[in-house]
Amino acid sequence: MGDIQKWWHSSVVYQIYPKSFNDSNSDGIGDIQGIISKLPYLKYLGIDVIWLTPIYQSPEIDGGYDISDYYSINPKYGTMTDFEELIQKSSELGIKIIMDLVLNHTSDLHRWFQEASKSRDNPYHDYYIWSDESTNLQSNFTGSAWEYVPHLEQFYLHFYSKEQPDLNWENPNLRNEIYKMINFWISKGVAGFRLDVIDLIGKKPFEGIKENGPQLHNYLQEMYTHCFKGKNLMTVGETWGATIENAPLYSRPDRNELSMIFQFEQINLDKIPGGQRWDLKELDLQDLKQVFSKWQLGLENNGWNSLFWNNHDLPRIVSRWGNDNGYYRTLSAKMLAILLHGMKGTPYIYQGEEIGMTNPNFPSLEYYSDIETKNIIEERLAKGDDPKKLLRAIQLKARDSGRTPMQWDDTKFAGFSDTEPWTQLSPNFESITVKQALKDNDSIFYTYQFLVNLRKTNGTLRLGKFELLEFDHPHVFAYRRTSHNETLYIICNFHQVETDFSLDTSNLKVLYSNYQDIQLSNKIGLRPYEAIILTDKKE
Repeated sequence: MGDIQKWWHSSVVYQIYPKSFNDSNSDGIGDIQGIISKLPYLKYLGIDVIWLTPIYQSPEIDGGYDISDYYSINPKYGTMTDFEELIQKSSELGIKIIMDLVLNHTSDLHRWFQEASKSRDNPYHDYYIWSDESTNLQSNFTGSAWEYVPHLEQFYLHFYSKEQPDLNWENPNLRNEIYKMINFWISKGVAGFRLDVIDLIGKKPFEGIKENGPQLHNYLQEMYTHCFKGKNLMTVGETWGATIENAPLYSRPDRNELSMIFQFEQINLDKIPGGQRWDLKELDLQDLKQVFSKWQLGLENNGWNSLFWNNHDLPRIVSRWGNDNGYYRTLSAKMLAILLHGMKGTPYIYQGEEIGMTNPNFPSLEYYSDIETKNIIEERLAKGDDPKKLLRAIQLKARDSGRTPMQWDDTKFAGFSDTEPWTQLSPNFESITVKQALKDNDSIFYTYQFLVNLRKTNGTLRLGKFELLEFDHPHVFAYRRTSHNETLYIICNFHQVETDFSLDTSNLKVLYSNYQDIQLSNKIGLRPYEAIILTDKKE
């Protein structure tokens, strides 16, 4: 099977949305010192990489993904000294920090755009994309992707909010500024970067090309040469336009681009084809099997997978594809964890996932404050959508659902803060907490802890071959991982039903299960959301 070639093959990443993680200074906003105080908790969980969503200076029109100064820490979160302390104290615990970088666009308050808007002759004007007329390009946040500037008699491009103008990567001066900035953060000791919507930087808007433009991979290879080469950094690109055909172009080691990408094919399986993600349909388990299997096999010797259910842009997986009610919440959350963490790739845990945090299911549309959600609500209501149906779609899919404050304990503000948080707490914050999870040896937390440790210690889990089992089974997602000295079987009942799964278990033993009393036979009776890891290893 060979030696592990890169440190992230055995790593598990924990994503932190700092604003909602832990407030240390009683202003209702999570901050860097709040993260520092929870490092022992993360060390206990076992993770060895933290991904921080943006903490740069920003007006936060879009949750910090509108950066106004790449070199400064947002005072809401602390100071550069705080960040340096985070790097140091994390390192002492064997935890690396990767930062979120937004390289497709800036805030309209960034100095570059302020200069660019002064005149067509300004040297920064060409740092952005301008047009004398609007085209039919649409923003991802609804409406036109072009915004008019009257005194210039020009439009600028923004694929997100109008406060997020898109950068012009065709300008070599801009690219050099970007590389200089990246190297600044590398010099601070960060171990890598998550690159926001990176497949947009090669866009050709006047040719109708948004993702995967003709120069995209040249830009990434240039970035590698100027910033990443020889530094053993972990880099992951967010690529909504990735396919299994083009994914190896990003992460194949000989191409010198990125360590891995986030692809989102599985995340789109519960929306009506051709519609927006708010146009809901039931998840088909066979679709999920097909997509995961395709990516596992497609990158087996041709790149590297990232494994995730949740992030700051997605709803809580236990509410989405598990069961977030009572007894079955714990079982289904463990099942989803086992299903994902048994695969080949680098797993990502989003804050609160390890305790089974749920969607808040706020009672009305007014509770939802994210810019994308608000724009969708306005657009859909104007089109005459049924408000009740729209509310259910928003409850299930809004980005807000992953951004409620971390639930540390059952005190007034969930242990997140001792004052009113910046956004609403989930209504169930008193019953789903870290404090409670740590006391219960059978909690979701300890399932994640086991899975994190297994990736560090088990070579088959890291690098073994993947083989899907029983594709046609209507309820069970099962697969086999094989190395030269071990075979692992991961068998997951995805639904709230009792079902059987046929497997010769005569030489197998249980490595882990989310139920306590397992009886192995050649027809395994699976209870609702039951998940089992079996091994043929003797010792």
